[in-house]
Amino acid sequence: MIELAINEDINPLDMSETQPTSSSNEHIDQIIESVEKQDEFLEPDIKKRKLFNKSDEKKYKLEERLGGILCCAVCLDLPRAAVYQCSNGHLMCAGCFTHVLADARLRDETATCPSCRVEISKTTATRNLAVENAVSELPAECQYCNKQFPRNSLARHEETECEERISGCKYSRIGCPWRGPLHERSEHEKECVHPNRSGADVMEALKVIDQEMKEERVMYDSIFELLGYEKITFNDVQLKPYRTDEFVHRLFYESSRFSAFNNQWVVKARINNNQKDPTQSSERDMSYQLILKSKSTKPLNLSYIVLKGPVGDINVKPRIHEFEFTEQNNETPFVKLPLPDTPECNRLLAATTINFRLIMFSK
Repeated sequence: MIELAINEDINPLDMSETQPTSSSNEHIDQIIESVEKQDEFLEPDIKKRKLFNKSDEKKYKLEERLGGILCCAVCLDLPRAAVYQCSNGHLMCAGCFTHVLADARLRDETATCPSCRVEISKTTATRNLAVENAVSELPAECQYCNKQFPRNSLARHEETECEERISGCKYSRIGCPWRGPLHERSEHEKECVHPNRSGADVMEALKVIDQEMKEERVMYDSIFELLGYEKITFNDVQLKPYRTDEFVHRLFYESSRFSAFNNQWVVKARINNNQKDPTQSSERDMSYQLILKSKSTKPLNLSYIVLKGPVGDINVKPRIHEFEFTEQNNETPFVKLPLPDTPECNRLLAATTINFRLIMFSK
């Protein structure tokens, strides 16, 4: 193209002898610059096709690609049980779903999907059974032998089948601290020194076991003793969420009034009672108190216990509390609701109401 633009009368062989003018040089530079600009936007005659090697296909197996698609939008891990989705189809595992609802209730906000910010609740979010079934068939690695199994059979393999799973010595009750792979257990037990220890050494290990059994026995003996009291009553209590009138509105729960022993009672509950702002902590617990609403003319000594009732599905361990109600002292101190862990507390917060059975004893 440059040669066409140059004067045709100039012989290419005589270019070295010809002295071009400054105007011709500028003209040539402009042509070269325009050609270079056009080349930037020109497509090649033959488009290159992207080719994948077999090694690339191995890096991106189907189950790995599905794992990235079916993972929880919050923790980015594959769900282990129930899978919930918002109205736009974004997935959340059951633990993260209840945690999002619990955080929103503590902050007095509307719970939203972490991906699209659409409103979510127990009624609007639905379970995705197809995703649950698909995830259960995806392979997962055993934490002991590193072999892969379908997720729906991994738990059974790790608990009962895997030869590499961690096991304890059968003499652990008399103080043997050994823990190791199951297939090494029999070899260790043949050489274990604890069966040949003296009785005094064995007694140290048995004291710990006896102390645990003693605590359980005291609790059950106390329950059986309470069942012999003259006055026993129970109420299926329902706690509803409310907000305080403080500058920072704190969440609390309160029941409706109920009757017991010819008096009116109320149950109140708080989240992380010892913290000013429970929203700043990932560890959560619930404390409750029993309040006498009627005027008491004489002291009333009561024992009470919270259990799972026929309506709710709360998971609590039995704990007996005792308090003497008087005209000046009509509220028990806040005591922890014996929940097993933080996820159980989040599950209760995510629900609309909290239901349990309160049993009260009086002589």
